[in-house]
Amino acid sequence: MSTEETDALVIGAGAAGLAAARTFADRGVEVQLLEAASRPGGVMESVREDNFLFERGPNTMRLHGRALVFVRAAGAAAALVKAAPASRKRFLLHGGRLEPVPMDPLAFATSPLLTAHGKMRLLAEPFHGRGNGARETVAEFAARRLGPEVAEALVAPFLMGIYAGDEHQLGAASVFPSLVAYEREAGSIVVGALRARFRDSGPAGAAGSWSGAGGLGAFAEVLAQPLGARVQLATPVRALARDGGRWRVETEHRSWTARRLVLAVPAGPAAKLLAPLAADAAQVAETVTYAPMVSVPLSVDPTAATHPIEGFGYLVSGGEGLDLLGALFMSRLFRGRAPRERQLIQAMIGGMRWPGAFDASEAELLDRIAAGLERGLGLRGGFEPLAFTRWERAVPQPGVGHPERIAAARAALAGDPPVELAGSWVDGVSLSDSLASGHEAALRLMEARA
Repeated sequence: MSTEETDALVIGAGAAGLAAARTFADRGVEVQLLEAASRPGGVMESVREDNFLFERGPNTMRLHGRALVFVRAAGAAAALVKAAPASRKRFLLHGGRLEPVPMDPLAFATSPLLTAHGKMRLLAEPFHGRGNGARETVAEFAARRLGPEVAEALVAPFLMGIYAGDEHQLGAASVFPSLVAYEREAGSIVVGALRARFRDSGPAGAAGSWSGAGGLGAFAEVLAQPLGARVQLATPVRALARDGGRWRVETEHRSWTARRLVLAVPAGPAAKLLAPLAADAAQVAETVTYAPMVSVPLSVDPTAATHPIEGFGYLVSGGEGLDLLGALFMSRLFRGRAPRERQLIQAMIGGMRWPGAFDASEAELLDRIAAGLERGLGLRGGFEPLAFTRWERAVPQPGVGHPERIAAARAALAGDPPVELAGSWVDGVSLSDSLASGHEAALRLMEARA
C-alpha cells in the first residue's frame, strides 16, 4: 500500500468538510479531502427531473455571519440565490386551519395562535427571574421564560420543522444558545437581546433564506470544484492513528500522513474512527441520536387547492393529529423549480413525531402526507410524488448538556498532532452552522501550527 504526505487531511465532504478543505486550500495549505460517497456535498443533493429541480436533503439555509464570512472568502456568494420576498409569509397549521406566523408586533397582537393570557405572559418575560437554561430542555426553558402557550403553540412546531425533534428532549443551550446566553448575562431574553444590539456581536449575516442557483447540491459542487484532484471520492477511511508528529489515515488502497486533521463525518462514523484513539471522545459521539426523516417532493396542480399556495410554506402543530411535519412551497421561493402550471411542494414527514416513517411503504407515506395537505391546503388529489428520499439519521438531536460533552470530547482529543471535530452533530444542525464549523476548525489548526 502506497503512502502519500500532505499538510492537512479532511475526512468527509459534506458542508463542514468542504468548508474546511477550501479554507486550507485558499490559504495555501496542501490538503486532501477524503469522502466515502461518490459525490461531494453530503446531505446537499439536488435533482433535475421533468423540468423540476428538487432537493433530497435540506431545501434552504440561513446565512448567519460566521457562515457568510466563509462563503465570501471562498468566492461562492454568487452561486447563491435569495428566496422571493413573499417567503417572509409563513404559516402554522393550528386548530384545523393555516394561521400566519406573526412577524411583527401588530400581527402578534391579533394572532389567534395565542390567547390573551398567553400574549400577556410572553410580554412579562423581562420580569421573571433568572434560571439555568444550560440545564433545561427547550420545553422547560421556553415555558419558564415565555410561558407554556408559547412553548406549545410556537416553539414546538418550530423544532419539528428544523430538528424534526421533541422539545422535551432537545437541550435549550444547543437549540437556542443566544437566548440562554441573554438570560445568563442579563436575567432576561428581551433585555439581553437589546444589549446585544449595542455591542459588537460578530460579523453580520445575510437576511432571508437562501439556496444554490442550481440547488444546494450545485452549491456543494461550486465549493468542491476548485479543489480538483484534492477531492478523493469513493474513498472510505478505515482507520486513524497518530504516527509521531503526524496523522496516518488508512483507506483500502492508500494511506496518507498529515500534520493537521479535520474529522467532518456524522457521529456514528466518527465514533468508530475515534474509538482506538480516545475512548471518551468516541463515547460522546456514540451518544448522539438522530431523528429519521422522509423527504417527498411533489408535483402539484395549484388549481386543486382551496387555499392559496403562497409564502414559504407551513409547519404542522402537534395537536393536529397528523404525521406531516411541514410542507415547503419551493417553486414560490425560487425560480425554475417547477414547470408552468405546476407547483413544487416539498413534504417532510417522520422525525420524532413518527419515527416509523423511515420503514413505511410509499403508499402509507403518501396517505399520511395527503391527510396533511388536505387539512392545510384543501388538496384532495391533484399531486404526485417525484421521489422518496429516506434519511435514517437525518438530524442530530442535541440534548441537555450537549455543549459540555462536545467540549469534553475536544479536550480528550487535544494533543500533538492536533485534530478538530466539525459538522452538524458538533456545532449546530443547520447548513450554515456546518459551513462555519468546518471553516473555523481549519483556522484553529492553522493557528495551532503557525
